[in-house]
Amino acid sequence: MSAPAPQIAAEPGPHILVVDDDRRIRSLLSRYLAAEGYLVSAAADAAQARARLADMTFDLIVLDVMMPGESGPEFARKLRSEAEPLRSSPILMLTARGETADRVAGLEAGVDDYLAKPFEPRELSLRIASILRRAGRAARPAPTAASVRFGAFGFDLEKGRLREHDRIVHLTTREEEILRVLATNAGEIVSRQRLAQRLVNGKVESAGERSVDVEVARLRRKLESDSQGPRHLQTIRGRGYRLWAEAVIGPDEEYGKAQ
Repeated sequence: MSAPAPQIAAEPGPHILVVDDDRRIRSLLSRYLAAEGYLVSAAADAAQARARLADMTFDLIVLDVMMPGESGPEFARKLRSEAEPLRSSPILMLTARGETADRVAGLEAGVDDYLAKPFEPRELSLRIASILRRAGRAARPAPTAASVRFGAFGFDLEKGRLREHDRIVHLTTREEEILRVLATNAGEIVSRQRLAQRLVNGKVESAGERSVDVEVARLRRKLESDSQGPRHLQTIRGRGYRLWAEAVIGPDEEYGKAQ
């Protein structure tokens, strides 16, 4: 039996609180954001949200405008009167499409941004990333490994260089970006949505999930002796991709000595 794939210790993702009285939406948002690498907690109303906030610290709150009892804007307004860190907690409010009054009420209450329903999950992800960057709470990837080894290959995380034994394997820019994310999260499932995201001129953009599948197929042809039965770059149906690495090499180790 092969040993479990090593995991790179990484800084936890930002912690998001989803507040929505609709159980279906609450569940969908929680699953999607978790797949994007965030830590997620949920609450059905303002009272539950207060209980969560009393026990944990959150980097961002996704707040529905219409809830039974205390509305989203009312909750946001009261939160802004609390002591730090609650006072400055970033808030993204979900509003009904075309309801200008809801958006104005939210902005007057101090929310950071709003998103009209129905919305594309990708737009939600991009808006969250933008708010977190402005608030200085975005995840800062700081892998504790210098390189990752799988089979005959070694990938240098700092230089973005792939080697097969002593031979340098040419990678396109997108292949390098995708392999870097997979190697940084070796052994973990990475969603297609997350792999589609890229930083362009300081802004998070999406390359499109279909293009991710194409790039992964090309990358797999460079990494696998049998691309139809991949050993290292695995597809996890319905969830994304995973790089099954055999060794994580620390920054103070040499690649050759670690083999």
